[in-house]
Formats: sequence, structure tokens, C-alpha cells
Amino acid sequence: MTETRFGYLLPTRDQAVSGEHAPHRLIEYAVRAEALGYDSVWAGDSPITRQRADPLLVLAAVAQATRRVELGTAVLLPALRHPILLAHQLGTLDRLSGGRVIAGMGAGFPTDATRAQFTALGVDFATRGRRLEESIEAMRLLWTGEAVSFKGEHFAFEDVSVAPPPARPGGPPVWLAGGGPALRRVARVADGWLPYPPEHGVYAKEAATIRETAQRPVTPALYATFCLDDDPERARERLRKSIERYYNAPLEFIASIQAMFAGTPEDAAAWLNAYVAAGARHIVVRFATGDHGAALEEFAGRVRPLVSAEVRS
Repeated sequence: MTETRFGYLLPTRDQAVSGEHAPHRLIEYAVRAEALGYDSVWAGDSPITRQRADPLLVLAAVAQATRRVELGTAVLLPALRHPILLAHQLGTLDRLSGGRVIAGMGAGFPTDATRAQFTALGVDFATRGRRLEESIEAMRLLWTGEAVSFKGEHFAFEDVSVAPPPARPGGPPVWLAGGGPALRRVARVADGWLPYPPEHGVYAKEAATIRETAQRPVTPALYATFCLDDDPERARERLRKSIERYYNAPLEFIASIQAMFAGTPEDAAAWLNAYVAAGARHIVVRFATGDHGAALEEFAGRVRPLVSAEVRS
């Protein structure tokens, strides 16, 4: 039997949108999530397109304030960074946290805004997928702690080592976002899968594809957004306000490509159980709310107890 685990996405983007800029409050949320029994805490990445506090710096602070929760990135864009520097940062964070890092990564969603971010940083957007794969390969070499060499299409170095090495032998597990054509990459190089398909039936089909083709064990996760309220109509309107401010795009469009729920805690649990039955084993929760403290408690107290705790592997 495999336990269903739950993670919490820190509202780094929400703070930037509201102009709050209070990183210390993010750390308080992380500490509260650990106390409430969440299994992981996550931070997103987007230096320009959807501005927010730097995820690795935030998680370094969380590492010192917590003892148990895993620390994940949802998700990093390695194509924007050199793999030597990123391997050094992630390795140091893993050492600092005692081996609790999950390196969630993605290539970057194909939108004009994301393309502009790559352009601003001098990276060819068309090469982002290959850069992602080269970065993973190079970082895994560097995480051995030995002097290594690498030669790819976009990155190359000779006789390089970084210190300190990660706490975990081989480095943090790498989880990849994406569905559809990206599943081939997940099956080929990932330790975990962090998608957000809006339909559990799609999740089930893609999870089966990964199970059948993966070259290593892959943790099936889910990134999902929740707006909880005992009044479903009010929940939907609150979700709309939050999402349209977050993405500067209509809710209907975002909801057509991302897993989102607005309604009562009981209905949220039933919705989540369909994904668990489809194979999801680690649920990363994003709250569409202005009160994350209350949302953390409500989800832990009214949703999580109704979600299947153990499922067959």
C-alpha cells in the first residue's frame, strides 16, 4: 500500500501581485503547514513573467525553520540558468535541509509572456526542452561530488566539481512537469511527475503511459488549485478573482488546462479521490485565497481526512 501525501505551495506569486513583499510570512506559512501534517512545502519560479520571491532563497529559509517537510520547487526553469550554478545551489540546499529537497523542473509553458522571459535573459526559447534535459544530465554528474566533464549541445565543461555535495547520494530527486508529448521526457529522465491535467481521466491515461515506459521509479504527483467555501458560487467567484489576477487571463482558459476546484471541502475531497484512484500519490495544493493560514487549517481538517489515505501501488 502507498500513502497519499500532501504538499503546500507557498504564495510567493500572490504576494508579488498584491504588493505585500513579506518573505517572513511565507516562512510562517511553511512552519504552520508542517505543524498541520503537510508532507512538503513548495515554491514557484518565474523571475520576470510572473514575478515572485526567488524559490531557492525562500526554501533555504524554510529549511532552517522546519525539520520534517520536504522542500520542492514547482517548478524551476533550468534552461534559464547554467547547470553548474544550479547544481551548486540545489546541492547546498539539500545539504542545508538534511536531504529534503525535491527538484521540480519544467521547460516553460509556450506562451508569449514566457517566451519574452527567455528573450530578456538571452536564452533561445526554442532550445528550452533540450537545455532542460542537458541540465538534468549535467547536474546528476555534478551531484556525485567528483570532478566530472560534460559536453552537450548547449552546455559543456571539463574537470569540474562542486561542494558541498547533496545530503542524498546522487542528489535530489528530479520531478518534471508536463503532459502529452512531454511524457516521453518524464519517462526517460524523471524521478517524479508533477502535472496539472483538468480531468482525472486524462491523468489516468498519462499515468499509465509513464508506468509502462519509465526507465526508473517515478512518483506520480498532482498540482491542483483549490478555493474552498461552503457556498460553491461564492467559491467560484473567489477563484475567478484570484486566478485572473495571478495570470492576467480569463479563468475559463486557465481552468481548461489546469486542475482547479471551487466548492465545499466535502466535494473537494470527492474530486481529489478521483485523481487518487487515477494514480496520484502526492498532491501539491495551491490555495486561491487571501488567507492562507485559514486555508491550510481548513484543508487539513476538512479535506485531507476524506481523501483516500492508502491506496494500492
